[in-house]
Amino acid sequence: MQLYTVRELLTEDTVGTLKRIADIGFTQVEPFAFLTFGDALREGLAEAGLSAPTTHQGFIGGDLDEVFGAAKELGVETVIDPFVAPERWQTAADVAQIAEQLNAAAEVAARHGVRVGYHNHAHELENRIEGVTALEFFAGKLAPEVVLEVDTYWVAVGGVDPVALLPTLGDRVVALHIKDGPGTTETKDQVAVGQGSLPIEQIIAAAPDALRVIELDDSRGDRFQAVADSFAFLTAKGLA
Repeated sequence: MQLYTVRELLTEDTVGTLKRIADIGFTQVEPFAFLTFGDALREGLAEAGLSAPTTHQGFIGGDLDEVFGAAKELGVETVIDPFVAPERWQTAADVAQIAEQLNAAAEVAARHGVRVGYHNHAHELENRIEGVTALEFFAGKLAPEVVLEVDTYWVAVGGVDPVALLPTLGDRVVALHIKDGPGTTETKDQVAVGQGSLPIEQIIAAAPDALRVIELDDSRGDRFQAVADSFAFLTAKGLA
């Protein structure tokens, strides 16, 4: 699961929250802004018996060696930049520049034994460049070793069918954010997986080898309970 879902609890009690997550049945989590948690995250993962194969951490324009070195120490395999502002996704030149930054970061990451990726929101799908979405155009400019984590909910918010999009991105997609709701920009409307309108089973089938990461940006209900309900739904369907 993406730990941003329970960000308040994680900040208050990192170790205890990670243990609660493990008690649900999770064996892997995806930290966010992992550098800010320091030793508490490392200790919590160890005590809860959890691993973190992926993490969200902004690195474009930052100290790459610091980020990737710390990721390696935590056992992270893939560091994913979670956000590049919408205004940078408007032209072919700007999107190509983002890809160049990822490609350059990948070279630094490789020296630390990790790889880099990018995570979308809606704006990368809303704009089109040379007849395809900006995200697809971007993917075409990436070096082979740079990967994608596709937030399938924000793809839908951006007006694109995630089931149709995923095959166009191919094996570059190594992880999916699985979330549910009405597919609107109001994050509080997000619900447990299986309780919304997204075709969850078809989405997973469109990228069957990708890591499935449960997340809620927000919700009107208890987000921790929604995570537990999401886990139960996916497990019952044989999708977790």
